[in-house]
Amino acid sequence: MCECGSSRTPGVGPFASGRALVEFVMNAHGGSVASTELPHGGLESVCQGCGKPFVLETFVQSCPACGGVHAVSPPRATDPAAIQFAGVDFVLPG
Repeated sequence: MCECGSSRTPGVGPFASGRALVEFVMNAHGGSVASTELPHGGLESVCQGCGKPFVLETFVQSCPACGGVHAVSPPRATDPAAIQFAGVDFVLPG
């Protein structure tokens, strides 16, 4: 069984914030979680970098307007308030 969601400690793993959460989700399960589609068609959001609305469709995704990287962890995948922003200087590896 996966232990990545077993801790509810704030600031750790799936309950981290900002860049730490984005990096955690990007690396979860060897990177396979990042591109997995969110349940129920995604989460309505507003980019925390440029302020434009968009739908977070996968666990890690860039804003279509500015490229700002956002993520949500699997245990919180239905909560738009749990979407975290990696910061203006973060770029997805390519």
